[in-house]
Amino acid sequence: MSNRQVAVTGLGLVTSAGSSIPAVWETMCAGRSVATRDPALAGLPIDFSCQVSDFDAATELGSRTSRRLDRFAHLGLAAARRAVDDAGLSPDCWLAERVGVVLGVSSNSLERYGREFSMLGGGRLGAVSPLALPRSIPSLLAGEVAIDLGARGPNFVVTSACASGTTAIGVARDLIRSGTCDIVLTGGSESPRAPMNATCFTQMKALARGDSRPELASRPFDVSRDGLVLGEGAAVLVLESTTHARARDARVRAHVRGYGASADAHHPTAPHPGGRGAEQALRSALADAGCAPGDVDHVSAHGTGTVLGDAVEADTLLRVFGTPPPVTAVKSVIGHAMGAAGAIAAAIAVLAMEHQTVPPTANLVEQESGRELDIPTGLPRRVPMEAAVVNAFGFGGQNSVVLLTTP
Repeated sequence: MSNRQVAVTGLGLVTSAGSSIPAVWETMCAGRSVATRDPALAGLPIDFSCQVSDFDAATELGSRTSRRLDRFAHLGLAAARRAVDDAGLSPDCWLAERVGVVLGVSSNSLERYGREFSMLGGGRLGAVSPLALPRSIPSLLAGEVAIDLGARGPNFVVTSACASGTTAIGVARDLIRSGTCDIVLTGGSESPRAPMNATCFTQMKALARGDSRPELASRPFDVSRDGLVLGEGAAVLVLESTTHARARDARVRAHVRGYGASADAHHPTAPHPGGRGAEQALRSALADAGCAPGDVDHVSAHGTGTVLGDAVEADTLLRVFGTPPPVTAVKSVIGHAMGAAGAIAAAIAVLAMEHQTVPPTANLVEQESGRELDIPTGLPRRVPMEAAVVNAFGFGGQNSVVLLTTP
């Protein structure tokens, strides 16, 4: 089985739950949403989000880098640095051409495009920043990480909507399995808090209203759920071949043992009502890992809080597992970080296995009749765990699932 296992030797997190591993775990175990009013969204019909509050790009990355890059790149670059440090690695010591970077990003950054388009529309072509393109396109995130850390192996961003983070982990795992890389920095980063992003999701009626209490808006699997809450953040996992990790006596946090991906081939934004693609991806991940449904001890659900999405996922879990293991929905606490969401959930699942504890889901009062899952609320629950799956499903019917196991 060793040839099927790829080691997770480092984690780097910059999220609305915190920007260190202990802070993230503490916030997740508290089981309360961090959603608050967002100055970037002031004046919009829905003006709250889950924001990274304990991170200053200028301090951590330097003022020049901070000015040159948009926020999604700030978060991803910081997470990559932290992951490498957590893994006990150094660019001075690795074989750079065998170190890859594969990161997930859902869409272009729109953080500063409003200003650039206003200059163009006003005929002030000379005022358009020459950095407008390179600081905003998704692929530059992987490029910037490679430049910063001297990783000269395969380098690219994958985008499969909100499944991007887990897709990146699966692709990175395969680069190691194939023998192409010894180490891959993988995960995702996103900051979708630009007014245009929020307005588009509002027009699609995808955002939770929140009424007067943003912290109660994200309600995955609750009968009163009415949409998702925007979040931002980044997670980077250091993946290594077991041979490479063993040779340097690295601490192994977990293994990436299974990966499955699929397409609904159904609708641009809505999931297949029968969960066709979600089930295919989940069963593929189980088969890839050589696991039966009963071998899984924990599910980190996609769980966005949308009416149809959560219903389809619940039905799929019940169909695949019969009696599903304990489920958590991390977006109830940290919102939906889009292309980074699956990577953040995967990092939290690694921590859950390390602590043998399932974090509670926030704001869950009552589940739909016939779709009841075992979802801890209020307090974290101790659960013996050897395997966990992480679901991620996105627009376009793009689905990916990773299966993680303890060392």
